[in-house]
Amino acid sequence: MPYRKLKIKVCGMKYTENIDELLVLQPDYVGFIFYDKSPRFLTTPWAVFSSTFLIGTRKVGVFVDEQVVNILQKSTDLGLEVVQLHGHESPQMCSELRDTGLEVMKAFRVGDNFDFEQLRDYTVGCDYFLFDASGPNPGGNGIRFDWNNLQNYRFDVPFFLSGGIDVEHVEEIKAIRHPQLYGIDLNSKFETQPGLKDVARVRQFVEALRAEPIHPSYK
Repeated sequence: MPYRKLKIKVCGMKYTENIDELLVLQPDYVGFIFYDKSPRFLTTPWAVFSSTFLIGTRKVGVFVDEQVVNILQKSTDLGLEVVQLHGHESPQMCSELRDTGLEVMKAFRVGDNFDFEQLRDYTVGCDYFLFDASGPNPGGNGIRFDWNNLQNYRFDVPFFLSGGIDVEHVEEIKAIRHPQLYGIDLNSKFETQPGLKDVARVRQFVEALRAEPIHPSYK
């Protein structure tokens, strides 16, 4: 029977050779961080230009409380197709960016008492949500939140699961039955240093996740 295949997003890529190695795996999304306080800040944007992206792999720009004009300029310069907003961006800002033709992914840090109702105003201007763990940094903290909290999410916007995900979590991810779970975001647990991914371990995760149907009723 047909089933849903979760999308794979690998975030925080920084080095040309490493990007090229990753692209062989044909991830669905590759993320580049444009936040200068992050250790994964892309200081060499030409790395994006020099890598060959196959059809089906989308370039994601990650921004934190950046101005719309700067996001649009970076998207034009580097051919970004998706913008991931990881700060305190408003629903209106999300809609403004989406109206330009970009896909918008709004990230939220989910703690034990997180109220998903606050996402209601964002549902109009966002194509995806990304649920990450609470931590000292806007992202890349390498920690998980309690995935049982996902049962409290009841909107129709599909979401990516992020935060401390490692190879050992594959079976637990497969057991999640939430109908809006769309993709998995991989980052710090697959690194040998910030921005440098162990592609062999990414391959191990991808092959394990895609090894069998997650739920036969999904497609």
